[in-house]
Amino acid sequence: MITVGFDLDMTLIDSRPGIAATFDALSAETGVTVDSALVVSRLGPPLTDELANWFPAGEVEAVAARYRELYPGIAVPAVPLLPGVRESIAAIRDHGGTALVVTAKFAANARLHLDHLELVIDAVYGDLWAEGKAKPLIEHKADVYVGDHVADVRAAKTAGALALMVTTGPCAAAELFEAGADVVLRDLTEFPAWLDGHLRAERAAS
Repeated sequence: MITVGFDLDMTLIDSRPGIAATFDALSAETGVTVDSALVVSRLGPPLTDELANWFPAGEVEAVAARYRELYPGIAVPAVPLLPGVRESIAAIRDHGGTALVVTAKFAANARLHLDHLELVIDAVYGDLWAEGKAKPLIEHKADVYVGDHVADVRAAKTAGALALMVTTGPCAAAELFEAGADVVLRDLTEFPAWLDGHLRAERAAS
């Protein structure tokens, strides 16, 4: 039985419209100009890392808390699944597998997205970044971690999982391979066929 971990933003969901709208609302409320288009062009790192580009260090935690308050009502309804996601989760289920989400996003908001989109996931872990994502992947004995950022490659490698990346996020295929990705797909529409082939090869080798 295979266990597959997934990143959330730009791997399973196109969170750009929701994040941009929330940053715009935060900017209007605080009076601090934030270039939301720039923000969503580099999604991946934790929220506090991005906020530190716009707000004084002493204000970042409070502003992050306010962002997370605004987020459910603004972002969650605006964010769609990326292509191939439902089919990918179904393919894992068809093979008797388990699907996890391990993300840098605030865990409660990650769950809101999944509930809103009616995507059933076996376990959700939030507030984790790069190598920090490895702990739940190791605990669940994840065979594969799917992400879209070079930091997701580091997460997979630290956990001893196959690093399967998609190019739906900010990192190009060449950058992902250079970081150590084992497999790079265009998007998750290619995942079910890859999974079938991967499991056939594993069976043939055993």
